[in-house]
Amino acid sequence: MAKEKKPAKSKQDEQAQLLSLLRSVLPKIAPDPELAEKIYSACEAELRVKNRANSFEKFCERIELPDLEPKTLEEVKQQLIAGFGDADLEIEPNEDGKGLRVDVSLPDETQFHSRIPVRPPGPESGDEPEVTLKYVAFPVALPGDPEMVWALAKRENLNPDEAAIALTKIEDEFWASKTGQQLIRDRVERSFPEFIARVPAGLLGDSGLKRHYKLPEPVKVLRGEWKKS
Repeated sequence: MAKEKKPAKSKQDEQAQLLSLLRSVLPKIAPDPELAEKIYSACEAELRVKNRANSFEKFCERIELPDLEPKTLEEVKQQLIAGFGDADLEIEPNEDGKGLRVDVSLPDETQFHSRIPVRPPGPESGDEPEVTLKYVAFPVALPGDPEMVWALAKRENLNPDEAAIALTKIEDEFWASKTGQQLIRDRVERSFPEFIARVPAGLLGDSGLKRHYKLPEPVKVLRGEWKKS
């Protein structure tokens, strides 16, 4: 019988436990609160980069590349654009004709590099199929207008508080990135609506979030005439 791989939740739990342990230990070895916070933030950022790199590799592994024809390369490029938004993308066939080099530069200047080999469509089924976590509804609203809802989604292993914290961090990182700073210089309002409309899907996906709609959806209030008779 085929064995299932440990779900991604286990890995995330391990990292959360590691960060929690680091948070409790740092004040004992680094009495300076500012220094302790810098160390913690650096470790947290390093884990985030590592997770994003792993996600990128898995993303590339799922891309089918039966040949290096222009039409196929354009399809691959569109898949990358869908996954990484306004990132700088470069794809170049290898000289040996057996693969495709992929270079991605995210708005926060993080860079990923990978190679997609030419392979027939349809991945072969392995002995240990990976468990894919499903997305569930994660509607959010701003305090000033709780009836205006942004329809987002989160992976089922995240609770609402964890998802909210992740979304807040992504928003801060987005506005601090090169793209975010350019938007501010272009007089784009630094607001949640502008952020959610412009943030690359890849940045949300790395934290287990997904954007269903860029525009907010008003809450629909059901009235008596819709009740079953």
